Amino acid sequence: MKIERIVQGSLESNCYIIYHNEGGECFIIDPGYNAEKIIKDIEKKNLKPKGILLTHMHYDHVGAVPGIKARFDIPTYMHAQDAQEYKGHIDRLLYGGEELDLEGESIKIIHTPGHSHGSICIMCEESKACFTGDTIFDIDLGRTDLNCGSQSEMEDSIRNVISKWDNSIRIYPGHDVSATMKQVRKYNTEYLAIMQGAGDEN
Repeated sequence: MKIERIVQGSLESNCYIIYHNEGGECFIIDPGYNAEKIIKDIEKKNLKPKGILLTHMHYDHVGAVPGIKARFDIPTYMHAQDAQEYKGHIDRLLYGGEELDLEGESIKIIHTPGHSHGSICIMCEESKACFTGDTIFDIDLGRTDLNCGSQSEMEDSIRNVISKWDNSIRIYPGHDVSATMKQVRKYNTEYLAIMQGAGDEN
């Protein structure tokens, strides 16, 4: 799988375009800003978008959706719990466990609430890549004090879902740089604190 990362906006949000070959199909993940730039990159590679995958509802991850949908007739995917709060139109509601196809590679939707009730991670096991939105980063975790966030849900997601991922999986977060789970287990102090039980009282 080829992964193009586009960093945009005042919050330096990551939008990702994932595909296998130029001229083939692609998914767009978390287009937060500047639809024109994203469209230009897609058209330069002659890619055929299949859909827009949104890891959560916050504006810096969804702001460019209307512009992209005005150019491409493609569905937008978001977890049902975040879709209740999102002001735009969602074509396909997600609940976790769904599998999408990108030219033969399975893309699995994993519900990981915490940063928001409907936060998801997008796992591409064959490519050992997971797009984590604002759930987990290289050295910390997403905030849980924003609208629809939950510290207890974040702890559950870390302990019961993310901690099960193999060291070889590379996370691609909504901000900052990618990291392997091996690096996360070494340097991510918030992840380690939860795994060591430090967050039990929260």
